[in-house]
Amino acid sequence: MDNLPFLCGYVALIGKPNTGKSTLMNALVGEKLSITAKRPQTTRHQILGIKTTTEYQCIFVDTPGIHQSQKKAINRYMNRAATSMLTDVDLICVLLDVRSFNGDDELVLKKVENMDNVLLVLNKIDQINKQQLLPLMQRLAILMPNLEIIPVSALKEENLDRLMSQIQQRLPEGIPHFPDDQLTDKPMRFIVAEIVREKLFRVLTQELPYSITVNVENYKTESDLVRISASIWVERKSQKGIIIGKGGSLLKKIGSEARADIERLVDQKVYLQLWVKVREDWSDDERSLAAFGYSND
Repeated sequence: MDNLPFLCGYVALIGKPNTGKSTLMNALVGEKLSITAKRPQTTRHQILGIKTTTEYQCIFVDTPGIHQSQKKAINRYMNRAATSMLTDVDLICVLLDVRSFNGDDELVLKKVENMDNVLLVLNKIDQINKQQLLPLMQRLAILMPNLEIIPVSALKEENLDRLMSQIQQRLPEGIPHFPDDQLTDKPMRFIVAEIVREKLFRVLTQELPYSITVNVENYKTESDLVRISASIWVERKSQKGIIIGKGGSLLKKIGSEARADIERLVDQKVYLQLWVKVREDWSDDERSLAAFGYSND
C-alpha cells in the first residue's frame, strides 16, 4: 500500500443553476465553503474546495450555474466563470437534478459531449421515488453513451462514498498543489462576504437578492475578537429600506445569522458591522463588477 503513487487533480462541478453543486462540494470537502440557497444562481464565482487525504488531493471547482441569459454583464460573467476552466481540469462532474431534466441540462451536456473525462452525477435522489430514476438513466445512456452515471443525494450525503471512489480512480498522479490543512483558495474576506450574501438570499423574497452584492471593507483579528465591517450594495434607493427593515430589524437578523456562521468557521468571537449602500445598476456595469471582484482575469 505504501508504494501507491499520490494522486492530485482538479475536478469541476458544472450544471444548470440549482442542481446542488455547492451543497455537493461542501459535503465532499466536509466544510461549508460555498453558500447555498433554494434559488438558482446563488453561486457567482469559481470557488475551490480542497480535500486532502494520505492517498490524494482532490481540488473541486464549484462553478456558477450555466444559464442561457446574457441579459446583464453579471450573467455574462457567471457563464464565463462556469465554463472557462473546462479544458484545464482533470475531471468534469456534470450535476443533473433528477426532478427536472430539461433542455438546459442538454445544453450543458453539449459542452462536454466530445470530452472523455466526464462523470454524470444525478443529484437529489432523496426527493423522488427511486423507480423514477431508471427512465432518466436510460435516456442519459442513449444521450451520453460510455459515461459513468452516479445517483447521489448531496443534501443527505447518500452514495457519496461511491462518487468519491469514482473520482479518485480518475485523478492523475502528482504532488499536492496546496498544504494539507488548506480547504479553499479564497481568503476569509471573500468567505465572509459570501456568508452575508447567503443570509440575504435566504431572508429576502422575489428578485431582490440578485440586485445585491457584498463587499468586506475591514477584517481585523484581535486577541479575543475578529472585527469585520462589510457593505451590502444595492441598485436602487428603494431597495436599501427593504434590506434595513422596520427599525433595522431585517439587517439585524441578517447580521446575527451571518455572525453565528462566521464564528463557527473562525472559532472566535466576531463583531460584525453591516452597512447598506447604493450603486445604480452595478450588475450591468463592467467597472462596478470589477470593483466588486467580478473579474474573469
